[in-house]
Amino acid sequence: MESHIVKLLDIKPVTHDVLGLKVEKPANYSFNPGQATEVAINDGDWKNERRPFTFTNLPDDDHLEFTIKTYPERSGVTNHLRDLKKGDELIIHDVWGAISYKGKGLFIAGGAGLTPFLSIFRYLNSKNEVSGNRLLFANKMKKDIILEAELNKILEGRVTNVLSGENIPGYKHGFITEELLREVSIQPGDKIYLCGPPPMMDAVLKILDNLGRSGESVVMEI
Repeated sequence: MESHIVKLLDIKPVTHDVLGLKVEKPANYSFNPGQATEVAINDGDWKNERRPFTFTNLPDDDHLEFTIKTYPERSGVTNHLRDLKKGDELIIHDVWGAISYKGKGLFIAGGAGLTPFLSIFRYLNSKNEVSGNRLLFANKMKKDIILEAELNKILEGRVTNVLSGENIPGYKHGFITEELLREVSIQPGDKIYLCGPPPMMDAVLKILDNLGRSGESVVMEI
């Protein structure tokens, strides 16, 4: 099984509980936008604590980036990441993941489920091929929204944010419902990309089935 020890080149906050990590890229290491790897901290017993994280940079970059939601109330891997500094080491493994771009459509993300889409959006933007894509992004609070300004810029405002924990002008309030999916106007030829917490994904899949938009038109991790 493939594994590489890589140094941390940079670490910075993205939101109050999301970190941006920039690490070395091993020679001949490649991925497609939307794919992921398992990551461990190269330190004592943490070496065996592997967690899946998605690449969020461009495949041709000379480094790798991860955008990782942390859980300060826990004592797990993501919380320990908050203590790392430039020069510390991570262990990365094989590339995997079934989420890839298959044509324009609606991207539906919940929280950190956005991360497979970040690399896809950035890649499409670099090729001037982002036109026609939209994002429906569910979070609890406005402060939880990952890279709101960048997403609005790349997608030229074709972003619908829905917040379950607060009601703010300009943002939808509540959860992803059939009414909301009808409102964002899924077109007949659209692909529907879905990633988020399992309960959210199950609920959205049921709605899509009611709308007659299940099966091959849905792109998600199986």
